This record gives sequence, C-alpha cells and structure tokens, in this order.
Amino acid sequence: MGWPMAVNLIRAGYEVVVFDSDPAKARRFASDQGGTAAESLKQLAASVTIVVTMLPDGSIVNDAALKQEDGAILGMLGRGGLLIDMSSSDPIGTRRLGTALKEHGIALVDAPVSGLAPRAIEGTLTIMIGGDDPAAIERAKPILSAMGSRLFETGPLGSGHAMKALNNYVASASFATVSEALIIGERFGLDPAAMVEVMNASSGRSFNTEIIVKNQVLTRTFASGFALGLIAKDAKTAADLADALGLNAPMAQLTSARWQEAVQAIGGGRDHTAVFPFWKAQATGEG
Repeated sequence: MGWPMAVNLIRAGYEVVVFDSDPAKARRFASDQGGTAAESLKQLAASVTIVVTMLPDGSIVNDAALKQEDGAILGMLGRGGLLIDMSSSDPIGTRRLGTALKEHGIALVDAPVSGLAPRAIEGTLTIMIGGDDPAAIERAKPILSAMGSRLFETGPLGSGHAMKALNNYVASASFATVSEALIIGERFGLDPAAMVEVMNASSGRSFNTEIIVKNQVLTRTFASGFALGLIAKDAKTAADLADALGLNAPMAQLTSARWQEAVQAIGGGRDHTAVFPFWKAQATGEG
C-alpha cells in the first residue's frame, strides 16, 4: 500500500523521501518512481518536516517514533514536526504516542485508510482523520488528498484508528457470516452463485457479497490483496477496544476469535479470502 501512496505524493508535486526496513526496496522505489531513498530512519526524519507512516501495526509505529536505535523520529524530526500515521494502529496506543510526541513539540494525526491496492494506485482511498490539533489536521489534509478521494474527520486523536478497526470488524464479521451462509446453503442444495445473486438483490447485500465473495470466493481466486493477518488484527483491535472501554461485545469477541483461529491454522500471510475453504472444511469435516 505504501508504494503507490508514495507515488501519488510525488505526482502531486511533493518532495518525497522514502524509508523501508529493507533498504534495497527504498532504493528501488527512488530509482523507479523518483524521490530520495533514506538509508536510515535517522536520515529520513532529519530530511523532512512531515513523516507519513504506513506500517503493519501501532507497536512498530511506536518503535519507529520513539525507540529505533538508528535514531527515532522523535529525536530527529524536531519541534514543529508532524507525524501522520496511516497504519492500522491501536487507538489507545495512538493517544499515548500523541502525548509523548506533544511533549517534544511534534503533532500526531492518525489517518488510516480503507480501500485495497487498486484504490491506493488510483489515489482514491477513503481516509479517516483523527487529531487533537486542528492546525495539524489542516496541514495534513493536502497530503492526504493526494492519496485519497474521501476524507472524513472522525474526531479526537485515535478516532481514525478506532473507526478503521470498527469498519474492518464489520467487514470481517460480514465475510464470516456470508461464508457460513454459503456453506449451509450449498449443503442443503442451493447453488452458491445463485445465493449471492439473491443476496445482492436483497437485504443481505454488502461489499462482501457484491465484490469479495463474487470475485474471489465463487471463482476460487482468493487474491483480494488483503492479508488474513491484517483483517484478523483489525478485528482483534475492535474487540480489545470494547474490553478497554468496559463494554460487553460478544460478537466482536467471537469474530476476533474466529479470525485468530484461522491465522493460527493457515497463516497470516495468506489472502484473507483463503479462510473460506478452511471454514468449509471445519464445517463439513471434509478436506
């Protein structure tokens, strides 16, 4: 996701410095797309006034901001800097990070995205923006507009990450229920393709029935571009948020458990739609 997002920043006229834990990847990006490759996080943060992170989870963002041995963002970015975290991070951890950065004059805006790789390439991502500093949000918006076509201000710091996790929890629950319905229906004698057609003309219609199940499950392609480990992480983030808020949310817990079990069984690196044959085998005892 980060690669096409950075490409769109260059196309919008920004001077982009890229860094990756694999230095060769950053150099390849600079060679192929333009911009400059930083050889270390220290060099990156010392070269810019705004850092955009697109990383696997909030703990890695926190380490990059505060703890990296080769120079954390905190130490290099300096007062007046801005960190825009577009990763899928834990919203409570985001608030803690914001407090730590604020003490050093660095603003934090959380701006996670919704939309798979094609929308990242097109620059049409949906972006959810959280922040406590209105000036920092306004400073971030032109940058975000280069990568997304729909920007939503969701509230205070961490609210963007909360919204992203809750959205993906809903998506993960939907995929699980549609999968179970197809498995039950097929065992009864219904045609899965006909089932999806009916759902798409009825109240069961969703992004999953219209796009994901139709194009990935029925065709057995299993290549949506969204990893199983990532959707499982987001479902768990939503369930953990409910726990942290003292809420009883049994559906969130059950959904998270289903996806975590799948990660353990078939691996988080698989496409998230590849969970369908695993669940089908569980339900039928076949395969």
